[in-house]
Amino acid sequence: MSGVPVRTLSILGATGSIGLNTLDVVRRHPDRFRVYALTAATKVAEMERLCREFRPAVAVMADADSAAQLNDALSDLAEVEVLSGEQGLAQVASAEAVDTVMAAIVGAAGLAPTLAAVEAGKRVLLANKEALVMSGKLFMDAVVRSGAELLPIDSEHNAIFQCLPADRIRDLPGAGVRRILLTASGGPFRTHSLEMLREVTPAQACKHPNWSMGQKISVDSATLMNKGLELIEACWLFNTTPDQIEVHVHPESIIHSMVEYVDGSVLAQLGSPDMRTPIANGMAWPERVESGAEPLDLFALGRFHFERPDTGRFPCLRLAAEAFRAGGTAPAILNAANEQAVSAFLAGELCFADIPVIIEQTLASVSVQAADSFDGIMAADAVARTSARAEIDRLARRSLAT
Repeated sequence: MSGVPVRTLSILGATGSIGLNTLDVVRRHPDRFRVYALTAATKVAEMERLCREFRPAVAVMADADSAAQLNDALSDLAEVEVLSGEQGLAQVASAEAVDTVMAAIVGAAGLAPTLAAVEAGKRVLLANKEALVMSGKLFMDAVVRSGAELLPIDSEHNAIFQCLPADRIRDLPGAGVRRILLTASGGPFRTHSLEMLREVTPAQACKHPNWSMGQKISVDSATLMNKGLELIEACWLFNTTPDQIEVHVHPESIIHSMVEYVDGSVLAQLGSPDMRTPIANGMAWPERVESGAEPLDLFALGRFHFERPDTGRFPCLRLAAEAFRAGGTAPAILNAANEQAVSAFLAGELCFADIPVIIEQTLASVSVQAADSFDGIMAADAVARTSARAEIDRLARRSLAT
């Protein structure tokens, strides 16, 4: 497309679901997007394939061993520099050659490189909700200070973004907004009883009924913690509170979220459950480009359903709202405990129904501090992980004893 500037991307988390979908959009628009850097954790073979196709200037692996393996595999591609670790991630997130960073590293590990991109004033496509959940005000202050352009990529937040006037994203009262209606699929266990939830397996929890996602996010969706984290993220992105956000369980996952205005109007963003839609929206904004998502066939769908979330069976949503209201390091503690509990569940060490138990116990046992520095937030994260791990071990011992 003549006259349209080419955007140069660093993709943090290139081998994950969001990263691969981002590359699919790039593949469809080689005249619009160029890849500067790709990063991954330990998937060397997949990174080699992606580097051979997209020929980035830099590839980053999480550890030195994986980086050495990738460097050997790419020995015939002298133009690809291979780096490792946090320093390598920060380098490609803030590189002068880059104008757009897809922040798609899952969990707390994504905070530092995402912050590096923000501080460098990049267009940051935020798919890592944990970065904002953990650091909240500090993160948003950094966005304002640097002049970075923060665009939400989670389908729900991207939907809200699309339903708001572009100049009032963080001024909901000025835009005449009454509340945000945040939708949730309800996950694969929406109709399960409490007794049934104790029996579900990691394989079942990772099989989302509508979306193709990584393991951790799939489990979060099944517990409704994903919606809890999104609730916190929405509060920071749109400068609001949990009292102004209502979660609607919408099993079809077609209405991705809605905004209700004071005149009674409700604006909704609809689309097939395909992450390429919000990804393409963020990459090309304020323009629109073809994403590869299937067109929406409303006649085939026929009708939509909505339910209130059951926080009795799925207390993670309640815990997230309570952590936001508590403030300080409470959201970081919540996130760390959840990551530890989900990891233990996926490893077969913990019952699915005990994930929120571990989170609530950790929130009760770790003292909340002021979130006045990123070092303090990471210290709270470390303490919470240790406490959550201890709770998991105690629960396991009790289970063995009975």
